[in-house]
Amino acid sequence: MSDNEYITRKIRKHIIFYGRVQGVGFRYNAMYAAESYGVTGWVRNLYDGSVEMEAEGTEEAIDRVIQTIQNGRYIMIEDMSVKSVPVENDRFFKIR
Repeated sequence: MSDNEYITRKIRKHIIFYGRVQGVGFRYNAMYAAESYGVTGWVRNLYDGSVEMEAEGTEEAIDRVIQTIQNGRYIMIEDMSVKSVPVENDRFFKIR
């Protein structure tokens, strides 16, 4: 695989964010960032106070989405659980 193929290859990550992530605009920041970087998938609050997200796009685009969320006002990500999951070819990013 060439470097260019690595950069443009679509992947999907399942991520759970822990910390001050609910009630701080996290999901809306995630949706805005995902749309800005061409990432599809979804985000939702979980009952334990964490936020779950699946993001699909290039590795670089997903990393930029996470970076943008981390820079959000009032958001404090203390930990993340990340795993790769199969690509689903979503058409857009939504809040669940």
